Amino acid sequence: MVAAHWVTTGARVLSSAHPKTIHDFYGFPRPLYEVQYPAPGAPDEAKEVARDPEIAADDQWGLDHGSWSVLRHMYPQADVPAFQLSLDERRSFKEHLELGHEIQSLRERGVLILGSGNIVHHLSRMDWDNPSGAYDWAVEFDAEVKPAVVAQDANSLAQPQKWGDALLAAAHPSVEHYLPLLYCMGSTDECDQVSYPYEGFDFASISMRMIRFGEPKTVDLMRARSFPSPEERLRSG
Repeated sequence: MVAAHWVTTGARVLSSAHPKTIHDFYGFPRPLYEVQYPAPGAPDEAKEVARDPEIAADDQWGLDHGSWSVLRHMYPQADVPAFQLSLDERRSFKEHLELGHEIQSLRERGVLILGSGNIVHHLSRMDWDNPSGAYDWAVEFDAEVKPAVVAQDANSLAQPQKWGDALLAAAHPSVEHYLPLLYCMGSTDECDQVSYPYEGFDFASISMRMIRFGEPKTVDLMRARSFPSPEERLRSG
C-alpha cells in the first residue's frame, strides 16, 4: 500500500510482522474507531524494499485508514499480508514517480501494489448538499488525469502544475492524495491494460475514480459488486 496518510521525512517501509490498526482521523462516528484490521505484515518483502539505502525499515507504524479502509473491503478476512511504503515529503513529483518504477520489481514477485488517495481531494470545499455532483474545476482536473493515464503518459502526470497552478491548488491544496497515483504509474509498463472499475465524484470536491492496471478479468468481478453510496461509505469507513 502507498497511502496518502503516511507522510514522512525520508521514505520508510513498514516492516512489522503484525501491523497495528491506526485510526488517524477525528470527528467521525464511534464505530469507525472500533474497526480492527489484523492482517499480517510482510517483513521479508519490506526488507527487500529497504535494501534501497534511501528507504528505512519502520516497525512502529501500522495500517492507517488510507490502507485498512480499502483492504477490509477487498480482503475482509484480513488474511492477505499487507505492508505500506510512506510518502517522502522531500521528493518532487518526478522523484515519487521514479520510486514507483523502483518498486515495479515487487509485482514480479506476486505483490499487488495499491495506491490509496484521490485524483481530486479538497475536503474544505465539500458540498454536503451535492453528494454525487462535482465542481467544474474538479471535473477539469479529473479529465486531465484520465487521458494521461490511458496514454501511460507518466511525464504529464508528474507535472500536474502544467495544467495550471490554480487548477492544481483547487484539486489538491496539499498533494499527498495525488502522489499514490505516481507510484502506481511508475510500477506499470506498456503491457498493462488500463481500466476504470469505478468513476464518479463525492460531495463535489472528491474524485473517486478507481484505476486498475493489468488483465481485465478481475475488473469484471469488481464491476459486478455493488458499490456503496457516499453516505454508506461515511458510515462504514
